[in-house]
Amino acid sequence: MNEFFIFDTNTLLSAVFNQNSKPGLALKAARISGTLLVSDEIIAEYILVFSREKFSKWLSLETRINFIENIINYALPVQVTENVAMCRDPKDDKYLSLALASQANCIVTGDVDLLILHPFKNIPILNAADFLLSIKAKH
Repeated sequence: MNEFFIFDTNTLLSAVFNQNSKPGLALKAARISGTLLVSDEIIAEYILVFSREKFSKWLSLETRINFIENIINYALPVQVTENVAMCRDPKDDKYLSLALASQANCIVTGDVDLLILHPFKNIPILNAADFLLSIKAKH
């Protein structure tokens, strides 16, 4: 059974900066055991954030763009039909909207504004460390 996961932008940023960090390992585990999901709005945020000049002192723009293009190219795009407005940070609602539209198995995030909603409509919202534990428990 293929599982479907949503990774927020900051978790992916942490993964690109350190592939052996909890977010980096969570991303590897998610890609092995399932499929990442994206929406148009999330893709736009990934590209915007990964292109920010402030990250150039750690990783080249080319490395960051290659990383996020790889994520996008291998993710399953989902059309969001209903926008959810439940998060105390409205910018995070796009992750909840995608989760509902796709019946995702999990949202992976370090964002407290999302984590406090765990579980959201029976969809777990986990940080990278807890996601790794949940994957390990299943396999």
